[in-house]
Amino acid sequence: MEVDNLTKEFVTKSVEELASLMKTKALSPVELTKAVLDRAEASQGKTNAYLDIYRKEAEKSAEKAEEEILNGNYRGMYHGIPMGLKDNIYFKNKVTTMGSKIHKDFVPRYDATIVSKLREAGVIFTGKLNMHEYAMSITSNNPHYGAVRNPWDLSKTPGGSSGGSGASVAVGASMASVGTDTAGSVRIPSAACGIVGLKPTRGRVSAHGVYPLSWTQDHVGPMAKTVKDAAGLLEIAAGHDEQDPASADTPVENYLDKITGDVKDLVIGINEDFFFNNIDSNIEKSTRAAIQALVDQGARVEEVKIPALQDAQAAMFTFNVSEASAIHMNSILSRPEEFGEDIQGFLLSGAFPSSTAYAQAQRVREQLIQEFKEIFTKVDVLISPTLPVMPNNIGEDLVDLNGENVDLLSNFIRLTGPANLSGIPALSVPCGFNGNLPVGLQIMGPEFSESRLLNVGYAVEQMKPLGSRVPGL
Repeated sequence: MEVDNLTKEFVTKSVEELASLMKTKALSPVELTKAVLDRAEASQGKTNAYLDIYRKEAEKSAEKAEEEILNGNYRGMYHGIPMGLKDNIYFKNKVTTMGSKIHKDFVPRYDATIVSKLREAGVIFTGKLNMHEYAMSITSNNPHYGAVRNPWDLSKTPGGSSGGSGASVAVGASMASVGTDTAGSVRIPSAACGIVGLKPTRGRVSAHGVYPLSWTQDHVGPMAKTVKDAAGLLEIAAGHDEQDPASADTPVENYLDKITGDVKDLVIGINEDFFFNNIDSNIEKSTRAAIQALVDQGARVEEVKIPALQDAQAAMFTFNVSEASAIHMNSILSRPEEFGEDIQGFLLSGAFPSSTAYAQAQRVREQLIQEFKEIFTKVDVLISPTLPVMPNNIGEDLVDLNGENVDLLSNFIRLTGPANLSGIPALSVPCGFNGNLPVGLQIMGPEFSESRLLNVGYAVEQMKPLGSRVPGL
């Protein structure tokens, strides 16, 4: 299926740009939705980003949105904007597979809270997006529905577990998306696919109606082309929800209004021992160049020490594998052959961490939370690469790190995991290229500092790190 020039023009724009056209009635939701659906269908054979495309339902919703806008009932930035959903997010009366064989016919009887909020905002749902099985790893190489492929290089992983979200946003097959992040699953595919991804503070966005991986580590966050698109999506998604016991009852800010790009007197924390240790040389070069550009605009850098980081990955693994195994205990014992090989091994290993190991992991988390709190009395943000290595070839477990083959999984989550363990917010924004693949920069801050992170991310974005390059589909 060919994509016409009008479709290409629409799908390369930001939500902010499209919303302006929609609000002034210069663009119809029907027109935009057709363009995005055409793009989704045209790119599906290459990226495999979707599990199901809701063309009829989306077209009907677009007609309703058009009527509302024409009648003066404009709901806001995301009214009439087409979006796909990661397939572990409950969508009432629609199959929600979690990327699994076991749940291939599961139909939720209610919407996730995030879906209800998006409906109220007037979002057009285009379908369900492919993902790593049960969100349990970071490649989106799904044994049941096929691998998601990186639109910048179809031989490479798009990252995961929200790989379908990352790939679809990058090519305009979804104008934005929502992902889940337990060890980096919003930020990893965002970095790999050259888009913006935010893991908010734990409890900032409700996880009610999102199939869990790890009760203590799960987060829900926006994925978008630009920082302002992500900020607008966060304004919709954030807020207290009594149905989620981890939900934070903290006021939601006007994130968009606080984005100026001004970083004068910003204090940037740099942790060399962990966040810049053993990093791909080209990734490190791009990250440090972006930091220097912020310094040139009035920020300053201060080196910080965070000792608890050395034990963070082991603690995070203990939480994730123990809690995931508890969630899937019945299935892994009664029908293990229906899990993918990697997930089967992961879940079976959940029987090994002892109560002592779990208690020790809890202690590490408490230490890390305290150390981050102390650090953020001295600096405004921490900046690091999002990933220490580049995306690997699909189907391979090893990846090159400065000439040495290293394990992909442990390296992909190495720099993103501490924000999940501690619950602090973390934003990934593009900061350049390594060859033909984009590089992501991670910005972390204290609890509920999303506005600050988005503002710094916007300053990086204004440097135009990707230039005018787009995936070459």
